[in-house]
Amino acid sequence: MTSLITPELVLLDADLGTDRAGAIRRLTSLVAERGRASDAESLFADAWAREQKTDTGVPGGIAIPHCRSEAVTEATLVMARPEPAVDFGAPDGPADLIFLIAAPAGADQEHLTLLSALARSLVRPEFVASLREAGSEQEIVDLVEQAIAPEKPATEPAPDAAAAPSTERKTLLAITACPTGIAHTYMAADALKAAADRAGVELHVETQGSAGAKPLDPKLVAAASAVIFAVDVDVRDKGRFAGLPVVQAPVKRGIDAPDDMIAEALAAADNPAAPRVMGSSSTSESAETHGEHFGQTLKRALLTGVSYMIPFVAGGGLLIALGFLLGGFEITDVAEDYILGNSLWNLPADGLGAYLGAVAFSIGAASMGFLVPALAGYIAYAIADRPGIAPGFVAGAVAVIMGAGFLGGIVGGLLAGAAAYALGRLDPPAWLRGLMPVVIIPLLGSIVASGLMVILLGGPIAGLTVALNDFLSGLTGASAIVLGLILGAMMGFDLGGPVNKVAYSFAVAGLSAGSIDNQAPWVIMAAVMGAGMVAPLAMALASTLIARSSFTPVERENGKAAWLLGASFISEGAIPFAAADPLRVIPASTIGSAVTGAIIFATGVTSQAPHGGVFVFFAFNNFAMFIVAILAGVVVAALIVVALKRWAVRRPATTDAENAAAPVAA
Repeated sequence: MTSLITPELVLLDADLGTDRAGAIRRLTSLVAERGRASDAESLFADAWAREQKTDTGVPGGIAIPHCRSEAVTEATLVMARPEPAVDFGAPDGPADLIFLIAAPAGADQEHLTLLSALARSLVRPEFVASLREAGSEQEIVDLVEQAIAPEKPATEPAPDAAAAPSTERKTLLAITACPTGIAHTYMAADALKAAADRAGVELHVETQGSAGAKPLDPKLVAAASAVIFAVDVDVRDKGRFAGLPVVQAPVKRGIDAPDDMIAEALAAADNPAAPRVMGSSSTSESAETHGEHFGQTLKRALLTGVSYMIPFVAGGGLLIALGFLLGGFEITDVAEDYILGNSLWNLPADGLGAYLGAVAFSIGAASMGFLVPALAGYIAYAIADRPGIAPGFVAGAVAVIMGAGFLGGIVGGLLAGAAAYALGRLDPPAWLRGLMPVVIIPLLGSIVASGLMVILLGGPIAGLTVALNDFLSGLTGASAIVLGLILGAMMGFDLGGPVNKVAYSFAVAGLSAGSIDNQAPWVIMAAVMGAGMVAPLAMALASTLIARSSFTPVERENGKAAWLLGASFISEGAIPFAAADPLRVIPASTIGSAVTGAIIFATGVTSQAPHGGVFVFFAFNNFAMFIVAILAGVVVAALIVVALKRWAVRRPATTDAENAAAPVAA
């Protein structure tokens, strides 16, 4: 096996600037220069994408930017001791020691184990001090190889897996996991262990990382007082910890504030009202997440509901549009009679086309019928986990019965989630715990949420829904164009993020209310779909045809893919461009998308399909004008982004201020 680090991969007292993007670009370029990566730009893009998920700076003046990348040909460490230090988002200031960890997409187990060993070593003060005092590149290499050598034979430290719990001290458990499973997973584990030792607490950690995971012994789980989840991803087999008090936070908090997490776990162990891991082996917990405010929790719940709702709407909407194409608009009146009274061997008088149209329409209508219940069910799921699903679906179904529609589904889902979450915080007797997630919580949660909808809230929300539909139906002229501008701008602003999702949810929520007599919801859907196609198509046009020299080779390759993504109504095709240059791409895409939305509203283009782009051409009443509107927005956005790139003052590298404006994928 080749060395992970060589003297040529060490930079001592190097000036990397003060911007983390520039520093990462310099280090990834060095990997490519040493023949360990096939494409420096592609490696930078992967490392930068990981950096945007979570700051890689940790206390003690250390930064560990890392990623897995298809561009990496062999696992590599690059170490830099920059002068001046570079800010990587650590709470105590910039980093004067930087380790870039570049792992191949299919890294072998031995390399991953060594990389995790390095990450654990960076928690040890004596190792970090020796790195700062080293006088040569070779000395750095020797220190790193000594640090990782003791763990070469093992795939994952195993003492916790078989250790017997102490009878003298409280026993805590911890799970650590980060998206890539290379660095933060293991650093958090060791930081929590050190904090537990300082607190005189017995802690057993299961690291769910790339180097493998050995599950905690069931005896330890049975004897534990509480569990800590320091994770950025879902915990594997979470139901093992059902009933235990839980403290949950992002994995980086396990590195930045391990003493606080240990103290919180000890407090939770003595608090009967503390959040607990809910359910049995098939269920999971609903714990408060440290650092997440009420508004963030609400946003996460709403976006979760929308994400789970969209497949019902997309499939159902396309089938309804196909039903209209095959059977005409009259199919709504005869679909039920056609599918119940006929078959392929007994076709109706209108023939095969009408029969297949009735079948498509009926299936689509059934799928669309889940829109509000699915929205409510998965909002509740995001708040209370699996015990919230049943109360949420029931509350959503009641919202449909009450005529409260989409707004009622949101309110019902929030009520159901809150009720299930509150019930899950109770500390029932041991004999009752098994019934809580499967009987008690669904029963009482449904009674509370649906009862409130029927008795108190359903009627007023239904009245508000009717008023909103009447308002939209009455929009004409300038007022309609303004709505098109707003919805279009929202679709182009964050390219699949929360603002984009709000506009899309607004459109799909009203889609089922559209009809020949009320086409306003279909116009809204056409405007949202067209506007959402503008950004990727504009970036494709600018990077592959208009101004190739203004874009990097990686961006030009992304531009080729963006043609198809944009045509398919996948706004996320523009995210690589926005992430690399947000202050130019976002304004351009927002303005171009607004232009498209306004044109569609002005010309009355309608779409009965919620997704599909140009591939659902049959769902539009005026497909030619739909294309004209998109082309207008694409040209405007492309020209703006090219003009900004050529004439706006550009800094040498992406700054942290720009990073804050960069959108995140849904």
